[in-house]
Amino acid sequence: MPKPWTLDDMPSQKGRTILVTGTGGLGFEDAIALATAGGEVILAGRNPKKGADAIRRINEKVPHASVTFEQVDLGNLDSIEAMAERLKGSRNHLDLLINNAGVMTPPVRKTTDDGFELQFGTNYLGHFALTAYLLPLLLRGRDPRVVTLSSIAARGTNVAINFDDLQAERSYKPMPVYSQSKLACLMFALEFQRRSEKAGWGITSIAAHPGISRTDLLHNAPGRRSAQGLLRSLLWFLFQPASEGALPTLFAATSPDARGGRYYGPGRLSETRGHPTEAQIPPQAMEPHVAKRLWDISEKLAGIAYEAQPTTVANPILGAKPLRREG
Repeated sequence: MPKPWTLDDMPSQKGRTILVTGTGGLGFEDAIALATAGGEVILAGRNPKKGADAIRRINEKVPHASVTFEQVDLGNLDSIEAMAERLKGSRNHLDLLINNAGVMTPPVRKTTDDGFELQFGTNYLGHFALTAYLLPLLLRGRDPRVVTLSSIAARGTNVAINFDDLQAERSYKPMPVYSQSKLACLMFALEFQRRSEKAGWGITSIAAHPGISRTDLLHNAPGRRSAQGLLRSLLWFLFQPASEGALPTLFAATSPDARGGRYYGPGRLSETRGHPTEAQIPPQAMEPHVAKRLWDISEKLAGIAYEAQPTTVANPILGAKPLRREG
C-alpha cells in the first residue's frame, strides 16, 4: 500500500501566493500549514476581528509566516468584487485559490445581501463569482490551482440541483439545501476543469471534502442549542480534528499527485475520516449538461461572465466580464 499522505509530504510553497477563504476551522488549518511550508498566504473572511485573531495565532505558531487578512463577505457580490480589485491592484499573480468558507443549515431560511438563499449564495455562488474575478491573477500564476470544498452531504441519492426552486423560496429544509449547495460546489470544480482544458487556461481545478470534522459550522448556523449543535458538542469524539479534516484539501492544493477534475477526501469509514485519497464522485455530479445549465444560471445571478485567454503577447489576459445583475 502507498504511504499515507501527511503534511510532511507537502512540497515547499515558497514563492507561491495563496488565497484561502474562511478564517476558522479548516481555513485556519489550511493557512497555517501553507504558511509553514513557506507560502505567502492571504486569509479572507467577513469578520476583521476574527481575521486579526487568526493572523495572530498563525504568527505565534509560525514566526516566519507570511500571512495577511483580507475582508470579504461571500454573501455580498460587491464585497467580492471589491476584494478582487484590491488584490489585482497589489499583486500580479495568484498561484492557489482555496474556496473553503461556508455556512451550514441555518434553521430558518435566510438570504444574502443580494437576496440569494444564504447557503447557496455563500457556499457556492460567492465562490463562483470570486473565482471569476480572480481569473486574471490565476492566469499569471505558476501552475495555478483552484480547490473547491464540497461535502459528503453532496452524495445522497436524493441530492440534486433543484432548478425549479433554486433559492428554496417555496420549500426550505436546512440539510437538503446545504447538500444542494455542496453538490453545486463539486459540479463547479469539475466544470471549471473542463472549461480550463477546452480554453487552454492552464488552471487546474480540483474538489475536496473534509469528511466529518470538528469545526464550528454546526455551532455557528444552527446554534449550540440546536439538535445539530448538541450533537457536535456532546459527541465531539465522532468528529476528526479540523487539522486532519484539512488534509484532503491540502493534498489537492499542493501534491504533484493530485489531478485536475478529481475529488479527494478522507480514506476511512465511508470517507468520514482518515488520510487523503480519491473520493467517490456521486453520479449526479457527473452530468455535464446539468453542470452547464448551473454555470449559465450562475453567471446571470452573479452578473459576471467567465472570459479568459492564455497569457501571450497576442492575447492579453481578459478577466471576468461584468453583466447586468438580475434580481
